Amino acid sequence: MDWLREFNVEKFLLFTLVLTRVSGLTMTAPIYGAKDVPMQVRALLAVALALLITPTQWGVAIEYPGTMLNYAVFIAGELFVGLCLGLGIVVLFSGIQLAGGLIGRIGGLALADVFDPNAEAEIPLFSRLLFLVTMAVFVCIGGHRIVMAGLLDTFTTIPPGSGAIPTSIAETFVVLVQESFVLGVRAAAPAVAALLLSLLVLGSIARTLPQLNILMVGLGLNSMLAFATFSLTIGAAAWVFQEQIEPTMAALLEALHAPLRTEWMLSRMKEEGGRRKDE
Repeated sequence: MDWLREFNVEKFLLFTLVLTRVSGLTMTAPIYGAKDVPMQVRALLAVALALLITPTQWGVAIEYPGTMLNYAVFIAGELFVGLCLGLGIVVLFSGIQLAGGLIGRIGGLALADVFDPNAEAEIPLFSRLLFLVTMAVFVCIGGHRIVMAGLLDTFTTIPPGSGAIPTSIAETFVVLVQESFVLGVRAAAPAVAALLLSLLVLGSIARTLPQLNILMVGLGLNSMLAFATFSLTIGAAAWVFQEQIEPTMAALLEALHAPLRTEWMLSRMKEEGGRRKDE
């Protein structure tokens, strides 16, 4: 039982806080938190990352919680930081899936929905295809490394157990949702424009030749046009998505750096106030 005497409660508390923040990221972020990955693998990844990060935080002074309620507040704060990073990238992927949904609905492919294990629901075929393409682009440009670097930066901005929650994170997520919607519209614009033009042409033909079964002709024509325009513009959609990754991470990190800037400004104000008193 001598090992119990050497057990450091403060170090264990620090490890649990780091593990909670890392777990928030591995539960939600793409690649790390994909539901295709077994839960055991994600849990092992979170523990391994926490074991690597915790020694870098030995110098952080953590206030002893005292009660389980205070400890729960610390855990909630750490989980909130990890979830913010992961959900910010998920919002970006939702925009690209919106583009696939627009193309599929207007192209008349609503019956060709496929089951998405990540969303646990049926989604349009183009949405699933765009998601896989953008996921490959995300990995190729090192998006998973960017997300992990952002997580490591948060330990400098918001030390474990500090309880500092960014007040501007809600406004940042509102902006991210707007940008995600714009991303979806930009990615789907070429195909949607071609399909709408096709509908106008088919409408003109239906007025000119009423005896023609325009429903049978239009369904096949719209499907062919949707696949043709999608195959030509899928590269542009991936390029638009790639352009948005870095601004999204920059906005998230800017919001998470807000507590550090606030503490720095308060310290500068105190120093200036003390200098004025001395003068």
